[in-house]
Amino acid sequence: MSLSWFRVPRDVVFGEGTLEYLKQIKGSKAFISLGKGSMKANGVLDRALSYLKEAGIEVTTFEGVESDPSIATVYRGAEKMREFAPDIIIGLGGCSAIDAAKAMWVFYEYPEKTFEDIKAPFTIPELRKKAKFIAIPSTSGTGTEVTCVAVITDQETGIKYPLASYEITPDIAIVDPELCVTMPPHVTADTGMDALSHSFEAYVSTMANEYTDTLALESIKMIFEWLPVATANGSDIQARTKMHIAQNFAGMSFSNAILGIVHSMSHKMNTKVPTTHGRCNAILMPPVIQYNAKVAGSRYAQIAKNMGLAGNNDAELVNALVERVRKLMSEIGIPSNLQEAGLPEDKFLAIVKESSEAALDDPCTGTNPRKPTVDDIMAIYKAAYYGNDVDF
Repeated sequence: MSLSWFRVPRDVVFGEGTLEYLKQIKGSKAFISLGKGSMKANGVLDRALSYLKEAGIEVTTFEGVESDPSIATVYRGAEKMREFAPDIIIGLGGCSAIDAAKAMWVFYEYPEKTFEDIKAPFTIPELRKKAKFIAIPSTSGTGTEVTCVAVITDQETGIKYPLASYEITPDIAIVDPELCVTMPPHVTADTGMDALSHSFEAYVSTMANEYTDTLALESIKMIFEWLPVATANGSDIQARTKMHIAQNFAGMSFSNAILGIVHSMSHKMNTKVPTTHGRCNAILMPPVIQYNAKVAGSRYAQIAKNMGLAGNNDAELVNALVERVRKLMSEIGIPSNLQEAGLPEDKFLAIVKESSEAALDDPCTGTNPRKPTVDDIMAIYKAAYYGNDVDF
């Protein structure tokens, strides 16, 4: 018997103004994890606090989660959780605030655990003995509000660890596009490309299935249509709504199908490149597609067909798809290679082997359609750095 599954939050509340759903939340004490101030500056935090007060819920906040949440920040947040003893945990803002809150949740419920105990995939014990989790994203990219993943950075090594467990899939996701209208164009572009990489990798994953395929294909079509619009005009609420839903679809897809070496490679080099996770993913996508197409060409060709691209065979369709990705990157201001992204060549050459070895051991590598070697990953990194094609 072939066993597959599809696991998502119990409730996904979506559409304009759905932050107000917090009025309906049942509980007594809520802990809100936040980033470095945007939710406070644009009034979203005040609105959330007002709605929770109306629900009769006492609130405390943990502010200042950095863009790549660290193990130290997670431990500090978990300590504050234990002092406050919430029955509701809310991640509000960008991916970092939500991912950090997911990890804090584990150490709140299991104070005796350490990061070493949970960093291997699917080693997090059963949660919800003390609290439930609500995720409210303000960016349209990671889909973390519906995923089993939280990415936490070891600041001593610079390595990102994707914690993976269906225990940390949120109970409720509030997907309100109004929270995204203040995102600047470069953040819109970078997070949108992160979502696109999720759908591409989920579709060719060795764990892909009919459920994940359907969401991935629709997400890809939506992102190609609406990301340029949202990047050019952040106040276009239709574009914001479409992108927020598209990244949500992408999150549901990859949370169940898992990812591939775009993410493995980005996790291991992104902290060393002066750019964001989403932008690093975007730059890695074309050479990874070319590499994977040797065994997954028909899957990439199906994506191309679904987008209406032209080609007489799988190879031509794959080429058309790669060029369409590059065109989108150009349209929204994404550099075409890591060198253009600001990584000096001497630094790149000094870290490429170490990063390749680490990427091979990343959990996402296990579901990549083509099984790479360290030399393969090094070659892909070099293609992404110099902007070359991959033909092996």
